[in-house]
Amino acid sequence: MYAWIWRKLPFGLWGKLTSSLVLSVTIGALLWYWVFPWATPLLPFDDVQVGTGTEQTGPAQQDPNAVPGDDSILGPDEIPYNTASNDPHPSPS
Repeated sequence: MYAWIWRKLPFGLWGKLTSSLVLSVTIGALLWYWVFPWATPLLPFDDVQVGTGTEQTGPAQQDPNAVPGDDSILGPDEIPYNTASNDPHPSPS
């Protein structure tokens, strides 16, 4: 297919290179500004809704007023892992 397009382009080598560059940019702009915006609402990439929010499934829901990280065991500012290294503590053998 590309060989057929190359043979059909007019002029010599430099004309064919210029024509193919202009053709590529034109097709890219056509896709970017008209086809993709038209197709975006038809594609499911932005549909990340898990549920409607009215049903309750699984375990009891978390308290919406709870502060993230405010745990009664660790405290509000403690992290449950080591931030200095990825090496685990040596276990007694």
